[in-house]
Amino acid sequence: MKIKDTRFYRIVKPVVSLLIRILFRPTVIGRENIPKEGGVLLAGNHTKWLDPVMLVSVSKRPIHFLAKKELFHGITHFIVKGMGCVPVDRKIHDKNALKGAIQYLEKDYCVGIFPEGTINRTEDIIMPFKIGAVKASHDSKKILVPFVITGKYRLFRKGIQIEFLKPMRVSEDLEKENEKLMKIVRKKIKEGSESNG
Repeated sequence: MKIKDTRFYRIVKPVVSLLIRILFRPTVIGRENIPKEGGVLLAGNHTKWLDPVMLVSVSKRPIHFLAKKELFHGITHFIVKGMGCVPVDRKIHDKNALKGAIQYLEKDYCVGIFPEGTINRTEDIIMPFKIGAVKASHDSKKILVPFVITGKYRLFRKGIQIEFLKPMRVSEDLEKENEKLMKIVRKKIKEGSESNG
Protein backbone atom coordinates (compact mmCIF):
# COMPACT_ATOMS: atom_id res chain seq x y z
CA MET A 1 0.00 0.00 0.00
CA LYS A 2 1.04 3.58 -0.53
CA ILE A 3 2.38 5.37 2.55
CA LYS A 4 0.18 8.39 3.15
CA ASP A 5 1.43 11.96 3.30
CA THR A 6 0.94 13.50 6.75
CA ARG A 7 0.21 17.09 5.71
CA PHE A 8 -3.44 16.81 6.72
CA TYR A 9 -2.36 15.23 10.00
CA ARG A 10 0.00 18.12 10.77
CA ILE A 11 -2.80 20.62 10.16
CA VAL A 12 -5.44 18.79 12.18
CA LYS A 13 -3.38 17.62 15.19
CA PRO A 14 -2.88 21.03 16.92
CA VAL A 15 -6.62 21.72 16.73
CA VAL A 16 -7.53 18.25 18.03
CA SER A 17 -4.97 18.49 20.84
CA LEU A 18 -6.32 21.84 22.01
CA LEU A 19 -9.93 20.64 21.95
CA ILE A 20 -9.12 17.47 23.90
CA ARG A 21 -7.20 19.42 26.55
CA ILE A 22 -10.08 21.88 26.95
CA LEU A 23 -12.94 19.39 26.85
CA PHE A 24 -11.55 16.38 28.73
CA ARG A 25 -8.31 17.39 30.48
CA PRO A 26 -6.66 13.96 30.12
CA THR A 27 -3.97 12.74 32.48
CA VAL A 28 -1.04 11.30 30.52
CA ILE A 29 1.57 8.99 32.07
CA GLY A 30 4.63 7.45 30.44
CA ARG A 31 4.67 9.47 27.23
CA GLU A 32 8.47 9.12 27.28
CA ASN A 33 8.02 5.38 26.60
CA ILE A 34 7.11 6.20 22.98
CA PRO A 35 10.42 6.35 21.07
CA LYS A 36 11.04 9.66 19.30
CA GLU A 37 11.96 7.87 16.10
CA GLY A 38 11.84 4.45 14.48
CA GLY A 39 8.88 2.17 13.91
CA VAL A 40 6.72 1.54 16.96
CA LEU A 41 3.36 -0.14 17.47
CA LEU A 42 0.98 1.16 20.14
CA ALA A 43 -1.57 -1.40 21.38
CA GLY A 44 -4.14 -1.18 24.15
CA ASN A 45 -7.74 -1.28 25.27
CA HIS A 46 -10.67 0.41 23.55
CA THR A 47 -13.27 2.16 25.72
CA LYS A 48 -15.00 4.78 23.55
CA TRP A 49 -14.97 6.07 19.97
CA LEU A 50 -12.96 9.04 21.29
CA ASP A 51 -9.96 6.85 22.18
CA PRO A 52 -8.05 7.27 18.88
CA VAL A 53 -8.73 11.02 18.94
CA MET A 54 -7.27 11.25 22.42
CA LEU A 55 -4.23 9.18 21.48
CA VAL A 56 -3.59 11.49 18.54
CA SER A 57 -3.86 14.51 20.81
CA VAL A 58 -1.39 13.29 23.47
CA SER A 59 1.25 11.65 21.26
CA LYS A 60 4.10 13.76 19.93
CA ARG A 61 4.32 11.41 16.95
CA PRO A 62 1.68 10.91 14.28
CA ILE A 63 -0.21 7.66 14.81
CA HIS A 64 -1.59 5.68 11.89
CA PHE A 65 -4.49 3.59 13.15
CA LEU A 66 -6.07 0.46 11.82
CA ALA A 67 -9.69 1.51 11.30
CA LYS A 68 -12.79 -0.42 10.25
CA LYS A 69 -13.36 -0.18 6.50
CA GLU A 70 -16.83 1.34 7.00
CA LEU A 71 -15.15 4.59 8.06
CA PHE A 72 -13.61 4.89 4.59
CA HIS A 73 -17.05 5.68 3.17
CA GLY A 74 -19.30 8.67 3.63
CA ILE A 75 -18.49 11.75 5.69
CA THR A 76 -15.58 10.12 7.59
CA HIS A 77 -13.76 9.07 4.39
CA PHE A 78 -11.77 12.30 4.04
CA ILE A 79 -10.68 12.25 7.69
CA VAL A 80 -9.45 8.65 7.95
CA LYS A 81 -7.70 8.88 4.58
CA GLY A 82 -6.06 12.16 5.54
CA MET A 83 -4.90 10.71 8.85
CA GLY A 84 -3.23 7.82 7.02
CA CYS A 85 -5.39 5.10 8.55
CA VAL A 86 -5.27 1.50 7.35
CA PRO A 87 -8.67 -0.05 6.46
CA VAL A 88 -9.67 -3.29 8.19
CA ASP A 89 -12.46 -5.65 7.18
CA ARG A 90 -13.56 -6.95 10.57
CA LYS A 91 -15.73 -9.67 9.03
CA ILE A 92 -12.69 -11.61 7.84
CA HIS A 93 -9.11 -12.33 8.85
CA ASP A 94 -7.86 -9.28 6.95
CA LYS A 95 -4.30 -10.00 5.83
CA ASN A 96 -4.15 -6.78 3.80
CA ALA A 97 -4.66 -4.70 6.95
CA LEU A 98 -1.82 -6.54 8.65
CA LYS A 99 0.43 -5.99 5.63
CA GLY A 100 -0.43 -2.29 5.67
CA ALA A 101 0.48 -1.99 9.35
CA ILE A 102 3.78 -3.80 8.77
CA GLN A 103 4.63 -1.50 5.86
CA TYR A 104 4.12 1.57 8.03
CA LEU A 105 6.28 0.06 10.79
CA GLU A 106 9.05 -0.89 8.37
CA LYS A 107 9.06 2.73 7.15
CA ASP A 108 9.59 3.79 10.79
CA TYR A 109 6.09 5.17 11.37
CA CYS A 110 4.03 4.86 14.54
CA VAL A 111 1.02 2.52 14.22
CA GLY A 112 -1.94 2.29 16.59
CA ILE A 113 -4.00 -0.88 17.06
CA PHE A 114 -6.86 -1.76 19.42
CA PRO A 115 -6.38 -5.55 19.67
CA GLU A 116 -9.90 -6.06 21.04
CA GLY A 117 -11.06 -5.20 17.53
CA THR A 118 -13.91 -2.97 18.66
CA ILE A 119 -15.12 -0.90 21.61
CA ASN A 120 -15.56 -2.98 24.75
CA ARG A 121 -19.26 -2.75 25.63
CA THR A 122 -19.22 -5.88 27.77
CA GLU A 123 -19.07 -6.19 31.56
CA ASP A 124 -15.59 -7.70 31.30
CA ILE A 125 -12.54 -5.57 32.09
CA ILE A 126 -11.11 -6.43 28.69
CA MET A 127 -12.14 -8.51 25.68
CA PRO A 128 -9.85 -11.17 24.15
CA PHE A 129 -7.05 -9.65 22.07
CA LYS A 130 -6.75 -10.55 18.42
CA ILE A 131 -3.23 -11.59 17.51
CA GLY A 132 -2.64 -8.96 14.79
CA ALA A 133 -0.83 -6.45 17.02
CA VAL A 134 1.86 -8.81 18.26
CA LYS A 135 2.21 -10.35 14.79
CA ALA A 136 2.74 -6.94 13.16
CA SER A 137 5.34 -6.09 15.81
CA HIS A 138 7.10 -9.42 15.39
CA ASP A 139 7.08 -9.50 11.58
CA SER A 140 8.32 -5.91 11.27
CA LYS A 141 10.90 -6.41 14.05
CA LYS A 142 9.68 -3.21 15.71
CA ILE A 143 8.91 -2.64 19.39
CA LEU A 144 5.42 -2.66 20.86
CA VAL A 145 4.35 -0.10 23.47
CA PRO A 146 1.23 -1.13 25.43
CA PHE A 147 -1.16 1.61 26.47
CA VAL A 148 -4.02 1.60 28.95
CA ILE A 149 -7.04 3.91 29.01
CA THR A 150 -8.91 4.18 32.30
CA GLY A 151 -11.51 6.47 33.82
CA LYS A 152 -14.31 8.30 32.02
CA TYR A 153 -14.63 11.08 29.49
CA ARG A 154 -16.14 13.98 31.45
CA LEU A 155 -16.67 17.36 29.83
CA PHE A 156 -14.51 20.09 31.35
CA ARG A 157 -13.43 17.77 34.17
CA LYS A 158 -10.53 15.44 34.73
CA GLY A 159 -11.54 11.81 34.55
CA ILE A 160 -9.81 10.09 31.66
CA GLN A 161 -6.26 8.78 31.94
CA ILE A 162 -3.92 7.18 29.43
CA GLU A 163 -0.71 5.45 30.39
CA PHE A 164 1.99 4.32 27.98
CA LEU A 165 3.89 1.36 29.42
CA LYS A 166 7.44 0.12 28.92
CA PRO A 167 8.26 -1.03 25.37
CA MET A 168 8.40 -4.76 24.74
CA ARG A 169 9.98 -6.96 22.10
CA VAL A 170 7.77 -9.70 20.71
CA SER A 171 9.24 -13.21 20.58
CA GLU A 172 8.46 -16.05 18.17
CA ASP A 173 5.66 -17.47 20.36
CA LEU A 174 2.86 -15.12 19.27
CA GLU A 175 0.14 -16.80 21.32
CA LYS A 176 2.23 -16.43 24.46
CA GLU A 177 3.10 -12.81 23.62
CA ASN A 178 -0.53 -11.96 22.92
CA GLU A 179 -1.55 -13.40 26.29
CA LYS A 180 1.28 -11.47 27.95
CA LEU A 181 0.09 -8.22 26.37
CA MET A 182 -3.47 -8.89 27.53
CA LYS A 183 -2.33 -9.57 31.08
CA ILE A 184 -0.28 -6.36 31.20
CA VAL A 185 -3.18 -4.25 29.97
CA ARG A 186 -5.78 -6.04 32.13
CA LYS A 187 -3.68 -5.56 35.27
CA LYS A 188 -3.26 -1.83 34.63
CA ILE A 189 -6.96 -1.37 33.89
CA LYS A 190 -7.82 -3.09 37.17
CA GLU A 191 -5.35 -0.90 39.07
CA GLY A 192 -6.78 2.21 37.40
CA SER A 193 -10.36 1.18 38.15
CA GLU A 194 -9.55 0.58 41.80
CA SER A 195 -7.77 3.94 42.19
CA ASN A 196 -10.65 5.78 40.47
CA GLY A 197 -13.30 3.88 42.37
